[in-house]
Amino acid sequence: MKVAIYGQFYQNDTRPIIRDIFVFFNNKVELFIEKEFLDILYREEILKRTYKTFSSYKDLDNSFDLMISIGGDGTILRAATFIRDTGIPILGINAGRLGFLAKVQKENIESFLQLILDKKYTLSRRTLLSLDSSPKNPNLKDINFALNEIAISRKETTAMISIETSLDGEYLTSYWADGLIISTPTGSTGYSLSCGGPVLTPEVKSIVITPIAPHNLNARPLVIPDKTVIKIKVSAREPQYLVSLDSRMTSFNEDTILTIRKTPFKINMIEIQEESFLKTLRNKLLWGVDKRN
Repeated sequence: MKVAIYGQFYQNDTRPIIRDIFVFFNNKVELFIEKEFLDILYREEILKRTYKTFSSYKDLDNSFDLMISIGGDGTILRAATFIRDTGIPILGINAGRLGFLAKVQKENIESFLQLILDKKYTLSRRTLLSLDSSPKNPNLKDINFALNEIAISRKETTAMISIETSLDGEYLTSYWADGLIISTPTGSTGYSLSCGGPVLTPEVKSIVITPIAPHNLNARPLVIPDKTVIKIKVSAREPQYLVSLDSRMTSFNEDTILTIRKTPFKINMIEIQEESFLKTLRNKLLWGVDKRN
């Protein structure tokens, strides 16, 4: 088995998790570690032996059986920029906090990794969104996709922005708001949820449009088919506004036309029966945690 490992190092939380993973995999699989992450582990003296490395998405292909992401959900979003359209499944081991994507908890590492070796898991295929612009933005040349959401927001101003939005060529509305979130089902439990958006199960073929602090209180989140092509034009008092693709952010000029659509590829997330999406919802959102229940 050929396994790639990508992660983030947190001084207090990650050290025992990393050690458990490498002890378990020792002499069982062929490991490739992301180079910057491995350099940190050497510097912290967590690892000493030599490992093969990868530095970019060009070093990965479908000969890999899986990628293990060590950290929180943000680490998985960055891991997806390495995976891209290779189809390599991602297993998230949670060293963060909330963790809707990074489901394997530190107390279950050994038993869950054994399930992976025994191939006792399923794959959840996750939709991504791509962003194109006219005129072209050079910052989008390499990575123009998002697993969670694409968010438009104001820049260097406290004034609202106007976000003219069309769906499949038909005008929808112009949102007067601090911004707008276009979310995948995966991202529906993130930024969109905190702004009042609905929770979607991962297999739903939909996209959520959620305004951020809209001036018109009757502007509500909208669920649309994921085959919809969304076009956006922003008007603002400042000459530029911000667009974030997951955790990556860039600026656009006011006259830019944005086009958002579903990508032709998906990201495969490893699902283990003991940590299903519905169980994660109950545990992370504390559903049913009430003395009356």
